[in-house]
Amino acid sequence: MNPAEPLRSRRLTDDEMATWLPVIRVAQLLPQALDRTLRDEAGINHARYAIMVMLARPSAEQPPMSEIARVAGLSRSRLSHAIDALVERGWVRRTDCSGDGRSKSAHLTDAGMMALRAAAPAHVAQIRELVLAPLSSDERGQLAAILGKLLPGIEAAL
Repeated sequence: MNPAEPLRSRRLTDDEMATWLPVIRVAQLLPQALDRTLRDEAGINHARYAIMVMLARPSAEQPPMSEIARVAGLSRSRLSHAIDALVERGWVRRTDCSGDGRSKSAHLTDAGMMALRAAAPAHVAQIRELVLAPLSSDERGQLAAILGKLLPGIEAAL
C-alpha cells in the first residue's frame, strides 16, 4: 500500500470492524469447541474426525488424498502423520494403490467405523447447538450463501 494514502484507508472502518470481529472469533473458537468435544468423546481432534468421515465413504466415492487433506485443513505431510496415528489405533489401514508400492491409499477399518459412529452423535449435536439451532432456516441459507462466496477466495489464497 502506498504510504501516501490516508491512514484511514489502511484501517478497517467501524462498520467493517463490526463485521470482521465476530467472523474471526467464530473462526478461532468453533474449531476449538469441536476439538474439545471430539477429544472428550473419541480421543481425536476434528481434523482426524474429518479424515475418518471422508474414509467412511464407499471406496468408489472416496476422494483423493489431496482432497482429504484440504477438507481436514492439513498439508499432505500432516495428513500422512494423522493417518499414521489412526493406523496405530487400528481405525485405518493403508493399502498399495499401484503395482510398484509407492502410492498408498487409506481405508477405514471396522473398528474405525465403530469409533466414528460412536463419536458422531455428540459431534452432530454440537454442530446443531452451536451453529444451526440459533439460526432460522432462512438464516442458514444466507450463511451458506455468504460462506460460499468467501470460500473460493480463501482457498485460492492458500
